[in-house]
Amino acid sequence: MKVLFVTSEALPFAASGGLAEVSGSLPRALRQRLIGCRVVLPLYESVPQEWRDQMRFVTSFTVPVAWRRQYCGLFEARVDGVIYYLLDNQYYFKRAGLYGHYDDAERFAFFSRAVLEMLQYIDFRPDILHANDWQAALAPVYYSLFYSDREEYRHIKTVFTIHNIQYQGKYGMEILGDVFGIPEGARSLVEQDGCINLMKGGIEAANRVTTVSPTYAQEIMDPWFSHGLDTILRAREWKLSGILNGIDTDSYNPATDPDIAVHYSLEDMAGKAEDKRALQERLCLPQRPEVPLIAMVTRLVAHKGLDLVKYVLDELLQEDIQFVVLGSGDWTYENTFREMQERYPGKFLYCHGFVPELARKIYAGADIFLMPSKSEPCGLSQMIACRYGTVPVVRETGGLKDSITDCGDGQGLGFTFKTYNANDMLYAIRRSLGAYANKTDWPVLVRRSMEADFSWGRSANEYIKLYKALMKE
Repeated sequence: MKVLFVTSEALPFAASGGLAEVSGSLPRALRQRLIGCRVVLPLYESVPQEWRDQMRFVTSFTVPVAWRRQYCGLFEARVDGVIYYLLDNQYYFKRAGLYGHYDDAERFAFFSRAVLEMLQYIDFRPDILHANDWQAALAPVYYSLFYSDREEYRHIKTVFTIHNIQYQGKYGMEILGDVFGIPEGARSLVEQDGCINLMKGGIEAANRVTTVSPTYAQEIMDPWFSHGLDTILRAREWKLSGILNGIDTDSYNPATDPDIAVHYSLEDMAGKAEDKRALQERLCLPQRPEVPLIAMVTRLVAHKGLDLVKYVLDELLQEDIQFVVLGSGDWTYENTFREMQERYPGKFLYCHGFVPELARKIYAGADIFLMPSKSEPCGLSQMIACRYGTVPVVRETGGLKDSITDCGDGQGLGFTFKTYNANDMLYAIRRSLGAYANKTDWPVLVRRSMEADFSWGRSANEYIKLYKALMKE
């Protein structure tokens, strides 16, 4: 079986969020299971020079973009046994940042069409074309419109994965033909509420649609979560499934992580206490080993549940705790956390921005990890926290519900709450503080969280099942 993974970002070449981690890890896990998987993405200006130096120029060709043809250079690189194709066009991709440009519609129309044209010039004939998010949604659309009846393309099946339904690629209908090159007779494929919706096109055109957790697959058929696509998804429910993402357990490993102060493992947990002390020292917090340290590593945006945190933070900080927040985003949350830092010195600390090495130190040094999201397609932080023996407190939504069960039954990995309510969250946190005080049971919970399997192997096996079932149709 051969899979071509189509993505707008992938580690180690270009990244803006979780999609890059998926695109860097899942293909490797598939390869380890003897699935021929290759990845294709744009050659952005931001791709590091060290990787450019390792690329091999394959060929160049032209790509139809509506009524015009554009140059495309094809480069190849190999990372951990996986072949990556990088598509070059300096007009579209020699710019700062991956997204947010005035002509993103045309840039990713070019990319999606170039992926299909590329197949004529490489020694790889995929059985599965796996496109991700709205930036690649036109790949299954173009395949169904222009390539599916060609002999050399006829056997290909298409999969489209929704990583976050909030971002759909919406544009005015006036560019249907001039930019996307989609004939008027096929406008229903991408039309939604009077405008072009690329994600809707991917859902309609692909043979199968997946998203990044089973619960999120159910949630996005509800208007509360769907951002307008619930009707389409309910009509296509037969092709929709959810597969929980994993994390790179080699990278996120407290026994080997070079960014943490002291290594530790299930066999020897002594280092975790040292990492807590080192974190307190780094952040100029009182070095009190007995005090529970609660942490958040997050983007400061509303859907991360920060309104709940704001509402009860004063009350929570009456407890004998330390609380650390790392992240940036909406200035209202940033200002709130700066004010709380001034009001509660030695108890609350806000670190602005995202510092990868500090994030890892927080995962290793904290006792409790808070993730009260309003919505969370999958979430990685709760899995990383478990990997480092930091017990999560989460709201039961999306991938949080699928990955973290409540320890009240003696089997779960953390503490959960259901309703989007600040007092319910506070109650869950206080339950975790009570558990922390129990020096007999707490190490058992920490150990159980560290033993959980969040590797990409589990996810890869589910994708392989999906691919095999699709190929039999």
